[in-house]
Amino acid sequence: MRLIRALASEGDRVFTPERVREIGPSVGLSEGYLRQALHHLAKSGWLVRLRKGLYALSATVPGVSSAHEFEIGMALVSPAAVSHWSALHYHGLTEQVPRSVFLLTTAGASVPQSRAASRGANRHGIRIGATVYQFVRVKPERFFGTEKVWVDEARVTVTDPERTLLDGLMKPRYCGDFAEVFHAFEVRGDALDLDRIIGYALRLDAATPKRLGWVLERQGVIAGHLEPLAKVSIKGYRPLDPTGPRQGPCNRRWMIQENLPGFTVGAGGKGRP
Repeated sequence: MRLIRALASEGDRVFTPERVREIGPSVGLSEGYLRQALHHLAKSGWLVRLRKGLYALSATVPGVSSAHEFEIGMALVSPAAVSHWSALHYHGLTEQVPRSVFLLTTAGASVPQSRAASRGANRHGIRIGATVYQFVRVKPERFFGTEKVWVDEARVTVTDPERTLLDGLMKPRYCGDFAEVFHAFEVRGDALDLDRIIGYALRLDAATPKRLGWVLERQGVIAGHLEPLAKVSIKGYRPLDPTGPRQGPCNRRWMIQENLPGFTVGAGGKGRP
């Protein structure tokens, strides 16, 4: 308990054995007993083993602040940013609580895997306690649009609202579904930074600016602001919902196949500057 309280007092809710070696002597923990101590503490539930060489303080320790799930996620892979459904919920753009913590990282990052994942059950996620951490990889040049925020006592990286909405257009299955993403745009409303989200979209694949243009037009954004998106060159029609069936009317302006029931061609709203 002295070791755990020493770690907690230093703000080390997620830590490595090397950090324990630094603190150990101050609480009477010898170098030779280090491995046994970590083993016994994890077995007794005071610590949670995240992966090889990485531990977190357990929520069962009385009087000690445990690591937030976002803080744990940030420690599992680098670079990392809380993203997709988790970021939608953090920014208040959805009322649906995700069952997993989604993390955006780069293609070359070392992502931890559970034994089940190595057998093909889930190649992009790992379960720690009751929480599943889901990793979404992108090319390094597409890892952008993040901000530093405080969550409880931890400083973590989260995709900003505009990048989060674009991630929803690209991978709606990681944000609930496309209808939930469209609703998130409506919730963001006038707070949406048009210049930022358009600039971000132009740095991503060609289908994303087209989907964004379609959504913003329906929200009543005036045509002049959408021209940079309309000018993006693209070959063939792309489905509005990339996870949906290839059926539905085609919107020639945006080269989008409107493959969602209940969505029709045309802009809505009163018009936005």
